[in-house]
Amino acid sequence: MGAILGLAFGVGTLLIALAFTAKPKPRAARVSRITRLVHDAALPRVTASGVYSAMVALSLIAGSLALIITAVPIVALLSAVCGTCVPIAILKRRASARIKALRMSWPDAVDTLASAVRAGMSLPEALADLAKRGPADLRLAFQLFASNYRATGSFANSLNELQVHLADPVADRVIAALRIAQEVGGTDLGNVLRTLSALLRQDAATRGDIEARQSWTISAARMSIAAPWITLALLCTRPDAVAAFSTSLGGLVLAGAAVISFFAYRLMIRIGKLPTEARVIGAIT
Repeated sequence: MGAILGLAFGVGTLLIALAFTAKPKPRAARVSRITRLVHDAALPRVTASGVYSAMVALSLIAGSLALIITAVPIVALLSAVCGTCVPIAILKRRASARIKALRMSWPDAVDTLASAVRAGMSLPEALADLAKRGPADLRLAFQLFASNYRATGSFANSLNELQVHLADPVADRVIAALRIAQEVGGTDLGNVLRTLSALLRQDAATRGDIEARQSWTISAARMSIAAPWITLALLCTRPDAVAAFSTSLGGLVLAGAAVISFFAYRLMIRIGKLPTEARVIGAIT
């Protein structure tokens, strides 16, 4: 019994000592939402601080113009809030357009890759050749791949860098297939690439058709939200309307309407939004 207690005491002492002497593991730096949006929008010259500055500037401009035109403080405050959201909306729109462009570019890129492999090129050479012969939206990414491959000579690390740079679910699928093809090898690489190209083209066409069909829902949501506020702007040209909305009760009504409009718009957008394809991030080692 004494030996067991001594062993338990020794193990406990050792664990306590390790807890105080062990070096903490470095935590991965958190990426802010603005930085992620800038990256997704492919704007290398734009920084998060620049976006914040634009948000503040547009907020002041929108609020000042609304106060000059309507002379209603609550309308000026709501306009300032809307002005703050404009840079975020622009970044989201550009990021969405970039994702669509990449989705439509990948089938052509895989076709070009299959042709290069069939012509006798190795897989790394064929990928580097896409920097010149690939789709325009993907050439910069493959230029970075070619530079990394020439510098390191490691195909796996270069694929990882390409996957991190693109940060796209379709790119994850393609890169995972290329990684498996490089590791397994075989003579059916051309057939695998052509099959992958057909699947990507079918997926892009299906998703594009669904997005086109649901675009009227998004347009209706935006029009239904904008119509009451356009009416409010017209009403504010009348002195009696300005006097009514300048009171505390009028401001409360406008604030409540703004909150309801925001949540109704977000709900409609969420209902009509297509599910986001999951990324294959396990391939990054």
